[in-house]
Amino acid sequence: MFKKILVANRGEIACRVMKTARRMGIATVAVYSDADADAVHVDMADEAVHIGPPAASQSYLVADRIIAACKETGAEAVHPGYGFLSENAGFCERLEAEGIIFIGPKPKAIKAMGDKITSKKIAAEAGVSTVPGFMGLIDDAEHAVRIAGEIGYPVMIKASAGGGGKGMRIAWNDDEAREGFERSKSEAASSFGDDRIFIEKFIEEPRHIEIQVLADAHGACLHLGERECSIQRRNQKVVEEAPSPFLDAETRAAMGAQSVALAKAVDYQSAGTVEFIVDKNRNFYFLEMNTRLQVEHPVTELVTGIDLVEQMLRVAAGEALSFGQADVKLNGWAIESRIYAEDPVRNFLPSIGRLTRYRPPQEGRLGDAVLRNDTGVAEGSEISMFYDPMIAKLCTWAPERLDAINAMSEALDRFVIDGIEHNIPFLAALMSHPRWREGRLSTGFIAEEFPDGFAPPSPMAGERTVLAAVALAVELLRRDRLDRLTGRLAPHSGELKRDWVVRLDDDYLSVSLVEGMISIPLEMDIRIGDADPVTVRSSWRPGEPVWEGDVNGRTVAVQVRPILNGVQVAWQGVAANARVMLPRIAELDRLMPVREAPDTSKMLLCPMPGLVVSIAVTTGQEVKAGEILAVVEAMKMENVLRAERDGMVAKINAAPGDSLAVDAVIMEFE
Repeated sequence: MFKKILVANRGEIACRVMKTARRMGIATVAVYSDADADAVHVDMADEAVHIGPPAASQSYLVADRIIAACKETGAEAVHPGYGFLSENAGFCERLEAEGIIFIGPKPKAIKAMGDKITSKKIAAEAGVSTVPGFMGLIDDAEHAVRIAGEIGYPVMIKASAGGGGKGMRIAWNDDEAREGFERSKSEAASSFGDDRIFIEKFIEEPRHIEIQVLADAHGACLHLGERECSIQRRNQKVVEEAPSPFLDAETRAAMGAQSVALAKAVDYQSAGTVEFIVDKNRNFYFLEMNTRLQVEHPVTELVTGIDLVEQMLRVAAGEALSFGQADVKLNGWAIESRIYAEDPVRNFLPSIGRLTRYRPPQEGRLGDAVLRNDTGVAEGSEISMFYDPMIAKLCTWAPERLDAINAMSEALDRFVIDGIEHNIPFLAALMSHPRWREGRLSTGFIAEEFPDGFAPPSPMAGERTVLAAVALAVELLRRDRLDRLTGRLAPHSGELKRDWVVRLDDDYLSVSLVEGMISIPLEMDIRIGDADPVTVRSSWRPGEPVWEGDVNGRTVAVQVRPILNGVQVAWQGVAANARVMLPRIAELDRLMPVREAPDTSKMLLCPMPGLVVSIAVTTGQEVKAGEILAVVEAMKMENVLRAERDGMVAKINAAPGDSLAVDAVIMEFE
């Protein structure tokens, strides 16, 4: 076994690999850019080597610097994680030439499967079901339109060297085919250095289900079951689970057998994933093979008990697999939620900044469930514009699917992140969504269920009860502490007001304290309106970000954040600004005028921090609704900004290459 390995990556996957290496007694070397000098993975490793500026193209993607770091530290092997150089056959060949082992498949397999056109041909020859499409390269936008028409709309336009949802567009007509070709080609060139494009039929109502394979250098090859990855946004996975709630044993076996056949066809060694599109009748079609460790590998580990990183290390060291296909059992259910630095209320636009507070739920047992959190950040870490926006991967395991979902919901309620925007509110709301809970999924789930984007749902009756009870409990404890401060001009009367009004956003709720003393631990009975009394118990102390306790016998974890004259309360995807006041104050509060937001209707604002790729119009130009105005790149994704209405460009305030903050004015209109 290796004595020292270098992890050629950053963030949570670098930390994930180091955890297993440390358990196996293997020393680790981290590499880092200027932006990651204080990163968690750097502190976690036994050694660390600086490899360049923040841009990945000048650091994490420079093979020469990775190899130099190996030589400097004496690392025997390189684990690439995912992304960056993980599927770069040229990098593997360079390592081999230097006598350094690549912890992954051989270059032959990477080349064969890394090119989507070649991989589909090999898959077809190996007897794997493939999607109808054009396997040649697309020359230009008009060629794309012609091919799309021959295949029949809708079609999927893809970068041949793509991955992670980049360089992919769905086209439903000729205009979208032209634009999709241009955008996919541009994204592919900037993300992968390879702008080749191909087109295939887009399967409607599809599920994205993948099979985990594992093979050694001694001829053994097996699969570890499937992962359901249908909850996606812009072709980027958001929530994954294992196993799939859709597959039956027969389909699972068939998909597994075809995946193993494909892996054997390219003499695969290491862990890899074969991805399929599955239609509503359980017909499945080969999509691509990822010759690396997948982001969502933890759910497979949780249901099989097999550490995939450990197996990758052992295979790379020349060991044979110590188990066979018959030994692989799927036990229970696992869910993974990807925690991203993005604002779901602003159409999931990237958010950057410092984590002023980062308090993930504690790993380990959570009732009958198990909680796991793979992360690469800590409180104080910086989320920059240079890399992927992932903060953490929160995973839960339980004997049954709904139990795993409920555990995830509870864990998300306890996950506290401040300083940036994040997608936890969306994930928390998703866990309560009936279609998700029933397992009625497709890759269009988010677009179909949230066609106008995500907005935190308004609290229903039961949720209002919980939020109002927590808000009142927090406010009464706060007032009690103020009343008991030493040095008061007048002593505390000891009188506790019984009648209150809790304002949840614009909803005023009359709340009365039926019985109870305000102390820690708190126990009180309250009545909201004319409803039956509600018992509230908690040991929460002011300043703690999560209020944990019982409301009418139900255990809840509600996040509380101070705002002006109140607190923001959030629970299971529902959030509200809560202000607790006496009835007379509430009467006056209803009369207060509402401040109107400034008019920005004649401005194009930058929706996220990012880099201006192009400006498509000029000063004085008339534009029509839907016309492209600018393209802004953020966290490796290009975002097209369009005109919302007809108008004339009066002033352009930005130019290609400019770095803009959120809400920066790109252009103004007459």
